[in-house]
Amino acid sequence: MTNPFAGDSTSVADGAKIFSTMNCDGCHGGGALGWAGPSLVDGRWRYGGTDGALYHSVFYGRPRGMPAYGGVMSPGAIWKVVTYIRAQPVPSVVPTQRWPTRETAPQPVRQGPP
Repeated sequence: MTNPFAGDSTSVADGAKIFSTMNCDGCHGGGALGWAGPSLVDGRWRYGGTDGALYHSVFYGRPRGMPAYGGVMSPGAIWKVVTYIRAQPVPSVVPTQRWPTRETAPQPVRQGPP
């Protein structure tokens, strides 16, 4: 999927307004830095970080809290939100960690009989 508004400064401004109006910042924080929901600017993606993957996540939603907006927002509005997210600077300090994999997830401690 190709973002029809990629790099367009007017679409970035429109996307910022939509991001706020749709309360995306209520979960993802101001500037999409993350809050209750994950950061959208730190370069760490659970479902893929391409423009098309972002569009797909907004349109269809994702498990564990991301609602589907495909029936609420127009395709153009979703693309403008994607354009806004892409325009945000990557923070110099990333306070989050990568999603754990089987290799990096902490293993439960098994205790023997007392």
